[in-house]
Amino acid sequence: MKKMVRFQYNSPVALTFALLSFAALMLEKYLGGTNSLLFSVYHSSLSDLLTYPRFILHVLGHPDYRSFISNIMMILLLCPTLEQRYGSGNILGGILVTALVSGLVHWLFFPGVLMGASAVVFMLIIMASLAGMRSGYIPITFILVLVLYISGEIVSGVPIGDNTALLTRIAGGTAGAVIGMRR
Repeated sequence: MKKMVRFQYNSPVALTFALLSFAALMLEKYLGGTNSLLFSVYHSSLSDLLTYPRFILHVLGHPDYRSFISNIMMILLLCPTLEQRYGSGNILGGILVTALVSGLVHWLFFPGVLMGASAVVFMLIIMASLAGMRSGYIPITFILVLVLYISGEIVSGVPIGDNTALLTRIAGGTAGAVIGMRR
């Protein structure tokens, strides 16, 4: 007798995030203009009612398939374990806080457009490196990940002067550290 293979929606936050991001990518590809309408943050007027949802929805938008794959692969890799450890609600809360803070930081201080989930990915990376933390100890892996990631961002950002990406990722990393250390 053969066992029937069943699928499990094992990581609701990660899978839903991936599906919503894919939908945003397809909307942009086939309709055009949806990234600037909903899935990116730029210095728009506060009288534009869509400015407010953009502060969060920008993490779902991606400029191209390569950027989408890069972010979503990391989310699908890291998020299931973190959802098991911290709970889906905490991960969703972390994503929302990261999106809001990075969106506001960008809107307040930078011209240009911000979209993509790299701040969320950095939040998850920091949380994963803190997952094994015991009371009174800071994992060396956490310090190494932090130093390597931020130094890599500084080195890659310096030639083009892109402090936006660095600050939004730092916002994500800070959210990840706060959530990771609370548990």
